Amino acid sequence: MAVTEPRVFTDPAQLREALKDRGVVGFVPTMGYLHDGHATLMRWARQSCDTVVLSIYVNPLQFGPNEDYASYPRDLERDVKVAASAGVDYVFAPTDGIMYPPGFSTRVSVQGVADTLDGLSRPGHFTGVATVVLKLLNLVRPDKVFLGEKDWQQVAVLRRMITDLNVTVEVVGVPTVRSEDGASRGLALSSRNSYLNDEQKARATVLSRALRAVQDAYAGGERSTAALRQAGLTVLNAEPQVNLDYLTIVDSNLQEHATVTDDPFNRILIAARLFGVRLIDNMPLSAVGPA
Repeated sequence: MAVTEPRVFTDPAQLREALKDRGVVGFVPTMGYLHDGHATLMRWARQSCDTVVLSIYVNPLQFGPNEDYASYPRDLERDVKVAASAGVDYVFAPTDGIMYPPGFSTRVSVQGVADTLDGLSRPGHFTGVATVVLKLLNLVRPDKVFLGEKDWQQVAVLRRMITDLNVTVEVVGVPTVRSEDGASRGLALSSRNSYLNDEQKARATVLSRALRAVQDAYAGGERSTAALRQAGLTVLNAEPQVNLDYLTIVDSNLQEHATVTDDPFNRILIAARLFGVRLIDNMPLSAVGPA
């Protein structure tokens, strides 16, 4: 059966016209260079919505001055084909001129959950994320937005923003999708994985193995955050390419405590550079907790 390619819009007014009377609209915001993690978000949207919109926009506001904005992978033609295979109806690919016209001077700053972890490592990052996502939500006006839980802190930031600013959209968190491919099995899917060759991807699985070591220590009865963290560090220290940013265990408010409780929403978060590429991952502290 032939797959119908989605219509691609750059003009938000034309997109909104196409969305009139299209029932429940599901929205998946992305920066493109789509992988199966993105496709999973789209399939979730397809299953629960009448119409699915995917946005593709590499947002300059969320990149720091020494980050990979210029080299971030871009391939709209390829992305449209991936979107088609996942059942997307419309692709919104706005230009910089639409998103940030001359004189643009407004930023959305989320306090608390945005001030730690990646908020410290990447100053301004979450302000850029919150600003672009609020603009996209205002332009698309969906009923549901689907966000990948690999970016756990980002989801927390966007949930806070949506709640605080009374944005009328339902947030649907979608569990992390991991590689099933041989030596790289377990690696969290990410567009930045494209910077790594096969051997490097296999070695990057040290991140997910470290998270599972923390889970195992917790399952064995350990409750000291320092001791749990050490279980993960032992795994990470075996890979000389790891340049660790953070490995931490946080509660639902992204706060770390000296001793963890048996809260099913406790989460292990990690960020590190391997082979010059910054990767993030997370897992529930309890292997039987929320995915």
